[in-house]
Amino acid sequence: SPPAKAMVCFGNMFMELPKQQTKEMLQKDQECLDEEIPSLRRELRGKVNRLYEAQGKAELKGFNLKPMSSEEMKLINRILEG
Repeated sequence: SPPAKAMVCFGNMFMELPKQQTKEMLQKDQECLDEEIPSLRRELRGKVNRLYEAQGKAELKGFNLKPMSSEEMKLINRILEG
Protein backbone atom coordinates (compact mmCIF):
# COMPACT_ATOMS: atom_id res chain seq x y z
CA SER A 1 0.00 0.00 0.00
CA PRO A 2 1.22 3.55 -0.67
CA PRO A 3 2.64 5.50 2.27
CA ALA A 4 0.19 7.71 4.16
CA LYS A 5 0.15 11.29 2.91
CA ALA A 6 -0.81 14.58 4.54
CA MET A 7 -1.90 17.82 2.92
CA VAL A 8 0.29 20.67 4.16
CA CYS A 9 -0.19 24.37 3.48
CA PHE A 10 2.92 26.50 2.79
CA GLY A 11 1.91 30.11 2.32
CA ASN A 12 -0.89 29.93 -0.25
CA MET A 13 0.10 26.56 -1.70
CA PHE A 14 -0.96 23.07 -0.59
CA MET A 15 1.43 20.15 -0.95
CA GLU A 16 1.00 16.47 -0.30
CA LEU A 17 3.83 15.04 1.80
CA PRO A 18 4.41 11.76 3.59
CA LYS A 19 2.87 11.86 7.08
CA GLN A 20 6.10 10.89 8.83
CA GLN A 21 8.06 13.68 7.10
CA THR A 22 5.29 16.15 7.94
CA LYS A 23 5.31 15.06 11.59
CA GLU A 24 9.11 15.46 11.81
CA MET A 25 8.95 18.94 10.23
CA LEU A 26 6.27 20.05 12.68
CA GLN A 27 8.24 18.69 15.65
CA LYS A 28 11.39 20.54 14.54
CA ASP A 29 9.40 23.76 14.08
CA GLN A 30 7.89 23.38 17.55
CA GLU A 31 11.33 22.79 19.10
CA CYS A 32 12.63 25.99 17.47
CA LEU A 33 9.62 27.92 18.75
CA ASP A 34 10.04 26.49 22.25
CA GLU A 35 13.61 27.84 22.28
CA GLU A 36 12.77 31.19 20.71
CA ILE A 37 9.79 32.16 22.90
CA PRO A 38 11.66 32.39 26.25
CA SER A 39 14.45 34.35 24.57
CA LEU A 40 11.97 36.86 23.14
CA ARG A 41 10.25 37.19 26.52
CA ARG A 42 13.57 37.94 28.23
CA GLU A 43 14.44 40.57 25.61
CA LEU A 44 10.99 42.13 25.88
CA ARG A 45 11.38 42.68 29.64
CA GLY A 46 14.56 44.69 29.11
CA LYS A 47 13.05 46.71 26.26
CA VAL A 48 9.93 47.58 28.23
CA ASN A 49 12.01 48.62 31.25
CA ARG A 50 14.17 50.86 29.01
CA LEU A 51 11.04 52.38 27.50
CA TYR A 52 9.59 53.14 30.93
CA GLU A 53 12.92 54.57 32.07
CA ALA A 54 13.07 56.83 28.98
CA GLN A 55 9.55 58.05 29.75
CA GLY A 56 10.50 58.76 33.36
CA LYS A 57 8.08 56.13 34.67
CA ALA A 58 8.72 53.61 37.42
CA GLU A 59 9.66 50.08 36.41
CA LEU A 60 6.68 47.81 35.86
CA LYS A 61 5.88 45.75 38.94
CA GLY A 62 5.35 42.04 38.44
CA PHE A 63 6.78 42.20 34.94
CA ASN A 64 9.63 39.84 35.84
CA LEU A 65 7.25 37.01 36.64
CA LYS A 66 7.83 33.78 34.78
CA PRO A 67 5.05 31.59 33.39
CA MET A 68 4.55 28.20 34.98
CA SER A 69 5.94 25.27 33.07
CA SER A 70 3.64 22.56 31.74
CA GLU A 71 4.99 20.25 34.48
CA GLU A 72 4.04 22.77 37.18
CA MET A 73 0.59 23.22 35.62
CA LYS A 74 0.03 19.45 35.63
CA LEU A 75 0.91 19.31 39.33
CA ILE A 76 -1.44 22.20 40.14
CA ASN A 77 -4.26 20.54 38.21
CA ARG A 78 -3.69 17.24 40.07
CA ILE A 79 -3.87 19.07 43.39
CA LEU A 80 -7.04 20.92 42.41
CA GLU A 81 -8.69 17.72 41.19
CA GLY A 82 -7.92 16.14 44.59
